[in-house]
Order: sequence, then C-alpha cells, then structure tokens
Amino acid sequence: MELALASLGDLLPNPHTGLSRTEAQRHRSFIDQGVLAERLGFDAIHLGEHHFCSYVLSAPAVVLAAIAERTTTLRLGTSITLVGNNDPVRLAEDYATVDLLSGGRVEIVSGRGAPFVATYRGFGQSIETARERYDENVRLLHRLLTETGVTWAGDFRSGFDDLTVRPRPLDRIPLWVGASSRESVQLAAELGAGLMLPSVFGRPEHFRTIVDWYHEAWASAGRPEADARVGAISHAHVASTVEEAKARWEPYYRNYWDFVGGLVVPAGYKWPAFEYDNLLAGPAICGSPQSVVEQMGHWNETLGLDRQLFMFDLGGIETEVLTESIELFASEAMPELARL
Repeated sequence: MELALASLGDLLPNPHTGLSRTEAQRHRSFIDQGVLAERLGFDAIHLGEHHFCSYVLSAPAVVLAAIAERTTTLRLGTSITLVGNNDPVRLAEDYATVDLLSGGRVEIVSGRGAPFVATYRGFGQSIETARERYDENVRLLHRLLTETGVTWAGDFRSGFDDLTVRPRPLDRIPLWVGASSRESVQLAAELGAGLMLPSVFGRPEHFRTIVDWYHEAWASAGRPEADARVGAISHAHVASTVEEAKARWEPYYRNYWDFVGGLVVPAGYKWPAFEYDNLLAGPAICGSPQSVVEQMGHWNETLGLDRQLFMFDLGGIETEVLTESIELFASEAMPELARL
C-alpha cells in the first residue's frame, strides 16, 4: 500500500486559542508538509481544491509546483481537482507544466464537488447539470493529456478542431476518479483511471460495493486486473497512546466537522451531528501507532487499497502538534503499513 499525506486547506481558528494563521502562513504550511512528507518517506502528497470559502486552497497546481522545487521523489497529487468547474484545456496546460517541472511526478484526482453549491454559484454554473458537465470535462481532459490533434464538440464548452495542448506532459499523468456512484465508477473504468473513494464519510464496509462495481467495470472494459487501482482517504491523528490521541484530537476534529457541515448544504440533505465515538469507529483513523496499523489492516482487507491518503491537517491544529503526530505515524506505523 502506498501512503500519502493530504490536505484540503481549511483555514480555521485554533479551538484552544481562537487564533488563525494568515492565508500566507497557511499556504506556506502546505509546502512545508510536502518537504516533511518526502523526508519521512511518504509516497505522495495530495492537495485539495475549493473556492469561495474557508478552504483557502484554490490553486493546487501552483502549490504543487512550489513543492516540486523542494522535493525530488515525492508524487504530487491533488486530493480533488474540480474538473466540472474548470476549463479542461487550462487544466491540461497547468498540470502538464507541473509535470515537466517535477520530472513527471504529477497525479490528478478528479471530482465533482457537487455538495459545495457555492462553487457552482461563484463560477456561474448550474448545479443541476453538474453530473453532465463533469463527465464531459473529464473525458475531454483525458483526451487532451493523452492525445494530440484533438477535435471535439460538447454541450458545456465551445468546440475545436485539431487542438494540441502544450506543453505535453513528460509521460502519462495518472488519473484517479473520485467516485461514490455507479456512473463515476463506469467513467473511471472507461478511462483506465484509478478509483478514489470519498471514505472520510463512512466506514470501509460502506464502500465495498463501489469497489466491486469498479472491478466489474474494469474487467468489462477489457483491462488487465493488475492495472486497476483503488485509493481511500481518512482524517487521521496519532499519539503515543489511544487515550492521548482521542483526547488531543477531539477539539480539532469537532471544529473541522462543524465547519464542513456549514458548507455542505444540498437540498434535502442534513449534515450529521458530530458524534466522536461513531467517527472513531468508522471513517476516522485515530490512536496509537499500533492501533492505527490495526485499523488500516481492516481497511485494506475490506477494500484492497493501493494508496491511502491521511489527512492530519485539519481544524486549526497547530504546527507543533501536527508535526509530532505525523512524525510518530511515520516512524512507528508507516513501516508496517507499507507492507500491507
């Protein structure tokens, strides 16, 4: 199993002090985490994309380029690229550029971001057509990154003839499709993309059916099973003991959970209240290094994971606590997890 750090870039006040970092400090922290990830032996870092809210990380390609200049081997991925909201031509140019600058280390995790209605409003797009827009844009992005002389016509962007995006990526940029529906699973298999599960929202058993759909669709597309890839992401915290980890993390996780609940407001959906014990029993990975290994063993047994993203960086957690948790995880849990 490959192991990665992840951040979605929330800028929240520290729950103990009420103080927040500046946006400049927060962006510098993403780069510092990339450097730390490579030093500690992580395989990758994944950065999110949001707009018009206190998730302040809106330009992951720019930040990944900065990380590329301070690292040499770390894979540089997105936690989500909002392909449905962005122009696929511009996305292809941006990520191909970072791929060249980094020596071919870029990966893209595409996602719809449909619950975040403010993004669609801010870009002047209708959320009612989010599914159609996303599917069309992902297919176009894939073609632009893998083909030259592309001729294309669609419903949400003006068409073109014989278009070659430049620069060209150094090699084939790995594409992951974030999926919780059968439609997205079919899209991933069609494009030969990895499956990235939105696993911060449920226990591993909740996603088993999606993984089964993916392998079925992959086989139906005539693709070698060995090329299929499944990834997941978890909110995470590690301390010396289970009790210490749970007690220390609770105010940060509550802070973050309540923040997300204020953003995810699709019609007819009620964000669940913060129930710490339920979260710790399912989507969250929290505890001592050994208990984290045991939890991830269950995740891997249930889902057959190729890459796991760990999101330690949330809820206004201060740098000292964050770094201590990541370093303990890397030194005592990561060697065993890498063998799963």
